[in-house]
Amino acid sequence: MDDEDFSLGDGVADDTSLVYCAYCGEPNEIALDPGSGSVQEYIEDCQVCCQPWLVVVHYMPDGSAQVTVSAADGD
Repeated sequence: MDDEDFSLGDGVADDTSLVYCAYCGEPNEIALDPGSGSVQEYIEDCQVCCQPWLVVVHYMPDGSAQVTVSAADGD
Protein backbone atom coordinates (compact mmCIF):
# COMPACT_ATOMS: atom_id res chain seq x y z
CA MET A 1 0.00 0.00 0.00
CA ASP A 2 1.50 3.34 -0.94
CA ASP A 3 0.67 6.66 0.69
CA GLU A 4 -1.72 7.63 -2.12
CA ASP A 5 -3.87 4.59 -1.29
CA PHE A 6 -3.75 5.23 2.46
CA SER A 7 -7.25 6.33 3.47
CA LEU A 8 -6.85 6.28 7.29
CA GLY A 9 -9.36 3.46 7.56
CA ASP A 10 -12.83 4.69 8.44
CA GLY A 11 -11.48 8.13 9.33
CA VAL A 12 -10.53 7.16 12.88
CA ALA A 13 -6.84 6.24 12.71
CA ASP A 14 -4.77 5.59 15.82
CA ASP A 15 -3.12 8.79 17.06
CA THR A 16 -1.41 7.44 20.19
CA SER A 17 0.41 4.25 21.10
CA LEU A 18 1.76 2.74 24.30
CA VAL A 19 5.35 1.55 23.80
CA TYR A 20 8.04 0.26 26.13
CA CYS A 21 11.50 1.79 26.15
CA ALA A 22 14.21 -0.36 24.58
CA TYR A 23 16.62 0.87 27.27
CA CYS A 24 14.82 1.22 30.63
CA GLY A 25 11.68 -0.82 29.87
CA GLU A 26 9.31 1.88 31.14
CA PRO A 27 5.98 2.44 29.36
CA ASN A 28 5.61 5.62 27.29
CA GLU A 29 2.52 6.90 25.50
CA ILE A 30 3.60 8.51 22.24
CA ALA A 31 1.65 10.64 19.78
CA LEU A 32 1.24 9.36 16.22
CA ASP A 33 0.56 11.40 13.11
CA PRO A 34 -1.67 9.46 10.70
CA GLY A 35 -1.34 12.28 8.16
CA SER A 36 2.36 11.54 7.68
CA GLY A 37 1.74 8.40 5.63
CA SER A 38 1.13 4.71 6.02
CA VAL A 39 4.77 3.90 6.86
CA GLN A 40 6.84 6.18 9.08
CA GLU A 41 10.28 5.98 10.66
CA TYR A 42 11.75 8.57 13.01
CA ILE A 43 13.80 9.12 16.18
CA GLU A 44 12.08 9.91 19.48
CA ASP A 45 13.50 10.07 23.01
CA CYS A 46 12.20 8.07 25.97
CA GLN A 47 10.12 10.28 28.29
CA VAL A 48 11.73 8.56 31.32
CA CYS A 49 15.44 7.94 30.58
CA CYS A 50 15.86 10.28 27.54
CA GLN A 51 17.59 7.60 25.42
CA PRO A 52 16.82 7.75 21.67
CA TRP A 53 14.59 5.18 19.98
CA LEU A 54 14.01 4.34 16.36
CA VAL A 55 10.22 4.41 16.03
CA VAL A 56 8.63 2.56 13.10
CA VAL A 57 4.90 2.98 12.43
CA HIS A 58 2.88 0.94 9.94
CA TYR A 59 -0.75 1.94 9.48
CA MET A 60 -3.11 -0.85 8.46
CA PRO A 61 -5.99 -0.27 6.01
CA ASP A 62 -8.44 -0.05 8.94
CA GLY A 63 -6.47 2.85 10.50
CA SER A 64 -4.87 0.81 13.28
CA ALA A 65 -1.17 1.37 13.82
CA GLN A 66 1.53 -1.21 14.44
CA VAL A 67 4.31 0.58 16.32
CA THR A 68 7.75 -0.76 17.20
CA VAL A 69 10.59 0.94 19.04
CA SER A 70 14.21 -0.15 19.15
CA ALA A 71 17.45 1.31 20.44
CA ALA A 72 18.50 4.05 18.01
CA ASP A 73 22.17 3.21 18.54
CA GLY A 74 21.60 -0.32 17.26
CA ASP A 75 21.98 -2.10 20.62
